[in-house]
Parts: sequence; structure tokens; C-alpha cells
Amino acid sequence: MSGGARVLDGKAVAARLRAALAERVAVLPFRPGLRVVRVGEDPASGIYVRNKDRAATAAGFDSATIHLPADTTQAALLAQVAALNADPAVDGILVQLPLPPQISTAAVIAAVDPAKDVDGFHPLNAGRLAAGQPGLVPCTPSGVMHLLAEAGATLRGARALVLGRSGIVGRPMAQLLLNADCTVTVAHSRTRDLAAECRRAEILVAAVGRAELVRGDWIAEGAIVIDVGINRGADGRLRGDVAFAEAAARAGAITPVPGGVGPMTIACLLENTLEAALARRGAGGG
Repeated sequence: MSGGARVLDGKAVAARLRAALAERVAVLPFRPGLRVVRVGEDPASGIYVRNKDRAATAAGFDSATIHLPADTTQAALLAQVAALNADPAVDGILVQLPLPPQISTAAVIAAVDPAKDVDGFHPLNAGRLAAGQPGLVPCTPSGVMHLLAEAGATLRGARALVLGRSGIVGRPMAQLLLNADCTVTVAHSRTRDLAAECRRAEILVAAVGRAELVRGDWIAEGAIVIDVGINRGADGRLRGDVAFAEAAARAGAITPVPGGVGPMTIACLLENTLEAALARRGAGGG
């Protein structure tokens, strides 16, 4: 273990969450249905989709992938989404990003039934989160909240910094931390004196997509550091947004890359699918 930091094992936390979900699914009178739509041959998407499918099937879900060719038109993809919206056996729909350039990502996200939007990207679900109302929450920020619980973080009143403002991670992450009574700062590429902002944080969530941007001396002594970044270097190695060894010398707890947030994202996708199924089929919120 580097430095004095506790390394948060996302694989182990995700495995426990998947096992708990499998137990809940096993006693249901139906199998929650998940459909992943993949367009084209993006190699990273192929790996993610296979991992999602494997995890869903192992947990007892009815999971299938619909793989469409790269030249699929927007109209054809929207027709596929409409068919899944109408299918009573389907509880969760995930359209794998990125999409080919001829297809509007925003149009496709908006076409998914919000009750089946297990990515939590639909504007209605984003609005529910912003308003503090229950809804389907994006999987990566949800996974971060599980990891903060694993770290034993006291969230109420804690100074939390979210580095990154994307609609997929940064913005929903800030909302979840705010809902948990943190004092939240959102920083980004235009923030003045980013290092000083980071040093004030008791909880730091880095999701900016720049390898090892956050250095060890940016970390407050004893802070909890969650690294959402996945950056592949010229040497083929995956690195996070945080310089791990440097940060681990100062942090109280830290996630590695890989093996930290990544496995949690898939586990939380299954959690969303189960919650969507229970809500849709009138079996309560679970």
C-alpha cells in the first residue's frame, strides 16, 4: 500500500453489491430485463458491453445486446429505441456511447423512456436529481457514493470538491454530494488556482480526463480521493486523473486506476435496472 492511504478496492465493493443484487433478483417472480444497444465497432465500447452483459447474466438478469452496424441511421436507431420502450419485458435501456457522427447523442438520450433510462442521462432524470427528487441516477456518480460509504466518509458538512463538470459525471456527482449535505465546490479547466481549491477538500472526486493532473501536494492530509479518470498513455498503461503514488502518501483513502471506480459503474447499472424494474412493475422501490 502506497504511503499511509487506504486503497479502496472497487472490484471487491462491486462484487459485494452484485451479490446483494443477485439475492434480491433470485426471489422475484420475474427477471429484470436489460437491453444494451451498441452501434459500430468502437473497441472500448465492445469491452464495456461484454463486461456489462456478463455481470448482468451472472446476477440473474435477462440481459441482451443489440449490435447495429456503424452506418445505422439516426431514424433506425430511434426506431430500435422506440421498440424497446414499448417492450414490457425490458426494464432498462442503455445506448452505448460514443455514437457514430451521423447520429445525435442528445436526440437518442431524449428518446429513451425515462422510466427505463438506466444510464440516468435523460433530461427528466437529470432534472429530478437537481430538484432532489427520486429518479434514476448516472451510474458512475452512484458508484462513487458507494465507495465513499466504503471509506467511512462523514459526508454531512464535509468540504467536497468535484473536479470536472460533464453531464455524465461532474454535475450529477455534485448534486449527489449536495443531497448528502456536503459543502460542494465544482472546479474545472477554467478554475483559477486549481491546486489551492483541491487542498481545501476533505473529499476530492477527480473526473476531468487528464492523466495525473492532480499532484500529491494538491491533496489535503487525510483526504478521501476518488479518481474517476481513465486515461490510456502512449505506453498502453491506464492512468487516472490523480498521480496515485504521490497522492497516496498524503490521502487517508484513495481509489486506484484501474480497479477503483470502473467496476462500480457496472454494478450500479444493475442496481438501476433492478430499481427501474421494481418501480415499473409495481413492486415498490426495493
